[in-house]
Amino acid sequence: MDRNKMAVRVLGDQSRVARPVAALLTGALVIGLSVSALMPGRVGAKARVMPGTERLGVFSMNGKKSSPIQRSVQTASGRISYTEQGTGPVALFVHGVLLNGHLWRHQLADLSDIRRCIAVDLLAHGDTEIAPDQDVSVTANAKMLKEFLDALHIDKVDLVGNDSGGGIAQIFAALYPERVRSLTLTDCDTHDNWPPEAFKPFLAMAAAGGLRGTLDAMLSDKSVYRSPQALGPAYEHPELLSADSIEKYLRPLIRTEQRTRDLQRFLAAFDNKHTLAIEDRLKTLKAPTLIVWGTDDVYFDVKWSHWLADNIPGTRRRVEFKGARIFFPEERSAEFNKELRAHWLATK
Repeated sequence: MDRNKMAVRVLGDQSRVARPVAALLTGALVIGLSVSALMPGRVGAKARVMPGTERLGVFSMNGKKSSPIQRSVQTASGRISYTEQGTGPVALFVHGVLLNGHLWRHQLADLSDIRRCIAVDLLAHGDTEIAPDQDVSVTANAKMLKEFLDALHIDKVDLVGNDSGGGIAQIFAALYPERVRSLTLTDCDTHDNWPPEAFKPFLAMAAAGGLRGTLDAMLSDKSVYRSPQALGPAYEHPELLSADSIEKYLRPLIRTEQRTRDLQRFLAAFDNKHTLAIEDRLKTLKAPTLIVWGTDDVYFDVKWSHWLADNIPGTRRRVEFKGARIFFPEERSAEFNKELRAHWLATK
């Protein structure tokens, strides 16, 4: 049977299952275990030092606002890919699992008039290249961010995190508070809610060998990605997410066999021991902190925004976006960017 038709049939049959996460697990296992061929890889070779690698954008006619520039820089953890736009104090944006810096495109476009906005691709994500034995845990990613800033000679940043990237941002801020000018956390892993209960079936599917088949299914039929059985619940309006964005998120994850294995290792390393280990230091963080949370998130209940506000001394404002879901930086960018702008301008 054609793989695309099989994916649609399997996930379609699962639409009758009450809990989307349970359906995702079942479908992913069936699809994933049916796929036997993986793309040949060549990432095992040591990454070259390519500090000047970039795709240049162009300045607007008025000379005041530039287009995004994609670059990469070599660090001890690998060749880290990132997109930047604008000039001024640096704002560093950290995405979560399965996505990459593309998540923050609206922030880069709208806030580059007051910040040099940088959206990094985490280890095992996007165009970042790593060795096969590179540690890809969330703590390793936090340490990579320090290496990344050191390589670019950046002292302090306005740090912004979402999803597992928000957990990584907490770890970075706790370990390196002197590098954080301000902190913004959106719906993300917090305290002992890592991984969240609703994401555990996905982790079980990946551990059972179904990851590559699931990624293939979501790429071959974008409606699978948007479905209630897959990542649809992460969006208020999944039907509005473009096929191009889905390609940008997922295609790098199957570009080589090694990249898919790296993602599987990233998933396997999910453990709340990482956030619990830095909790005492997080509770001393004085950096001005903004917490913005969607109220309709199946992964991170709004109670976690209260936990963060109560435990980070630097918290200045906690905001709820009614009806918003985890990826609201994409869907409610104007609303979120207004909060970011005000937060940064108020930070001395």
